[in-house]
Amino acid sequence: MSSFWSLWIWVLTIPVLVLCLVLIMWNLKNYVGVPEDETTDHEVDGLKEFNNPLPKWWTYMFLATLVWSVFYLAAYPGLGNYKGFLGWTSSNQGIKSLEESRQAVLQAQAEGRNVQLDMEVVKADEVYGPVFQQFAQRDVLDLAYDPEALKIGQRLFLQNCALCHGSDGRGQRGFPNLTDNDWLYGGTADKIKETLLHGRKAAMPGWEAALGDQGIKEMTAYVLQLSGRAVNEKDAEAGKAKFGMCAACHGVDGRGSVAHNLPFGAPNLTDNIWLYGGSSATIEETLRLGRYGVMPAFKTTLGEDKVHILTAYVYRLSNPEDLR
Repeated sequence: MSSFWSLWIWVLTIPVLVLCLVLIMWNLKNYVGVPEDETTDHEVDGLKEFNNPLPKWWTYMFLATLVWSVFYLAAYPGLGNYKGFLGWTSSNQGIKSLEESRQAVLQAQAEGRNVQLDMEVVKADEVYGPVFQQFAQRDVLDLAYDPEALKIGQRLFLQNCALCHGSDGRGQRGFPNLTDNDWLYGGTADKIKETLLHGRKAAMPGWEAALGDQGIKEMTAYVLQLSGRAVNEKDAEAGKAKFGMCAACHGVDGRGSVAHNLPFGAPNLTDNIWLYGGSSATIEETLRLGRYGVMPAFKTTLGEDKVHILTAYVYRLSNPEDLR
């Protein structure tokens, strides 16, 4: 905050507190010229006005509020850039990365500052850490059908995954549907946990320079044909001849990385399930410009115990029936 705005807050706050005190003290004096508890000779519809002071408890309440306000503004950051003598703050400010966050936590501890969010995290770890550890000792496939573990996993999912994948896990454009059992890197419990722990980085290169407009059109026709769509046979045949440049990732049959045990995360082009959309125009856009996706790693942010429980919940999303 700039010095100007900090000073502006002081100018607005302190005079208001002083004014409140002046008003309270002013109301404690009798300015009407009539003794207390006697009538002022004002009468309306048979109702007489008496000179009654404010109740004592009400006056004391106002004064106590003012005293508390002064203490609060002295102890906590409420006056512009003034930090308060307790050194309290709600969170570390200006954080742009996980590493900056870790460094800010360590710095706050070294300086003896009371960062509310840090204290809440420590308290939560003390209370709930043993619970997570207890569940983490069990197999993911066992947790996937434990109602209590699923409740915890659902909350972790809503807090950390729902923004991209939706609260129901059905995804959106560019973010996979986690309920359809169609996986780019594998849908086993081990693969899901690997994805959550370490994240994924996917890259589909753009082919406009290599294929040109006609080549993009022909490749689009062939990709659509792979998924069972009716297309121009001549264009599809020409696209098939060029598909060799895609086979390293998608396989010669277009069934993707999982079908051929490849590490690239290339989608299956034959199942008519599309991450960015399956229209001719969208596929052309993908071929021309490429696609780049990032799944963040949660090993550091959540820890392995929470990821273990979250894995069970994500696994259960695509395996809703109890098969045990």
